[in-house]
Amino acid sequence: MPEPLLVARKLTYERDGVPVFKAVDLELCPGGIVEVLGPNGSGKTTLLRCLARLNVDFRGELQCRVEVAYTAHRSGLNPALTAIENLAWYAALSTVDTAAEGVADQLHDALSRVGVDRGADAPCGQLSAGQQRRVMLARLLVDPAPLWLLDEPLTALDRAGRALVGELIDGHRAAGGAVVCATHQPLGRDDVETLVLTPGEELQ
Repeated sequence: MPEPLLVARKLTYERDGVPVFKAVDLELCPGGIVEVLGPNGSGKTTLLRCLARLNVDFRGELQCRVEVAYTAHRSGLNPALTAIENLAWYAALSTVDTAAEGVADQLHDALSRVGVDRGADAPCGQLSAGQQRRVMLARLLVDPAPLWLLDEPLTALDRAGRALVGELIDGHRAAGGAVVCATHQPLGRDDVETLVLTPGEELQ
């Protein structure tokens, strides 16, 4: 049995004394995928931020022994920078040595894989919402983090874009990675573990 990449036990988060979610138990091994569903206000984004340790005032036990790549619901892109410049900035924040030989080609290859090669040198503010989402997905290809935390990765994507997300997830899992995906749009896969959050209630 492989060692889990992520373990959460009785994870609880409150805002102003009111539970956003409570008693979340989660264990994720290499190749695993968890789909987090629930209505607005049920705590999907908050849960991901806790797992990424961006929110640290949670209660319960959280153990994560690997690097994490977190993509938020909002793009977080600088609209004045080009797609390739945004990707290079993100890579520099991770463990990537952007000055190393071949890294520039890797960044361009990542944008090409997500279908933004023609827009690589355009300011992100001029790209469509779907293209900006694809630039966000390209971050996952340049960051070697084994655990992906994806917040609404299908937002603004067309059918081809949604298929691309599935392909990226499949490749990541095949390489031993794992995924937690919070979404309003189910991934439509048979091999996912589904967790449903209800506002203020225990995970079902």
